[in-house]
Amino acid sequence: MSDFIFMLTHHDKTIENCIEVFEKIKHLKFKYIGFKDIGVPKEKLLDLGKRIKNSGKELFLEVVSLNEEDEVRSAKTAIELEVDYLMGGTRVDIVSKIIKSTDIKYLPFPGKIVGHPSVLEGTINEITQSAIELSSNKSVYGLDLLSYRFKGDVESLIKSVVEKSKVPIVSAGSIDSEERIKIVSSLGVWAFTVGSAIFEKKFANGSSDVVKQLEDVLKLSKKYS
Repeated sequence: MSDFIFMLTHHDKTIENCIEVFEKIKHLKFKYIGFKDIGVPKEKLLDLGKRIKNSGKELFLEVVSLNEEDEVRSAKTAIELEVDYLMGGTRVDIVSKIIKSTDIKYLPFPGKIVGHPSVLEGTINEITQSAIELSSNKSVYGLDLLSYRFKGDVESLIKSVVEKSKVPIVSAGSIDSEERIKIVSSLGVWAFTVGSAIFEKKFANGSSDVVKQLEDVLKLSKKYS
């Protein structure tokens, strides 16, 4: 069974009207919601985070910043936001020290991450080995796998990482169709994210209504869970 994480993001950035969108969809019955560490000012993220926490939903922050200074800043922001989950980033030793006194569940990226929007590079064996090493770290709750940002055999990659890391895996990035939801769910990931595809009207027969888009993804996530 795979859960669905709705990301208030487009092209790896938090959308500018994130608060307005959240207010439109907060009544829907889903558990997980998140956003990126870039795209809008910190003050808006804090406002959004408070609204999400008050709604009873669990909050994810995904780090896509590439340099160390920004990743450190984002980890500190995660504490201010009181997020439930901190995803992404690659500097495990540094970030784990920052969040060690919190209850934040940490899911860094396995493999080599380049560019923005983020792309996953390396062979399946290299990425799997990275996943195994990260999952052996007591500070790591799970892994944020950029499955469809990988140019090789995506299904083999997911299967390998899920089987050999033995921690919760989130399949993140570029899940934009019923078929991809079906695939990642069948391969045993703990959760998958959808963000850009909703704002690009990939679901609900192209409806421009974000509520209908989200309802369609929720329906599909239950269909294949």
